[in-house]
Amino acid sequence: MVKINGEERNLAGSTLSAYLTEAGFDLGRVAVEVNGEIVPKRLYGEATLSDGDSVEIVGFVGGG
Repeated sequence: MVKINGEERNLAGSTLSAYLTEAGFDLGRVAVEVNGEIVPKRLYGEATLSDGDSVEIVGFVGGG
């Protein structure tokens, strides 16, 4: 199980990019931290989630 923003999900083995796309996130407007380390956007497709990982996703919102 992988904890995403505090919620347990069965995502072990998935890439970060696959999860973000499936969940409907705009990859250009999020920042992601896995186990306390920020993951560079260029590595989203290579970052594989493992059992016990803790992921925090923050979305950026524009406005004025």
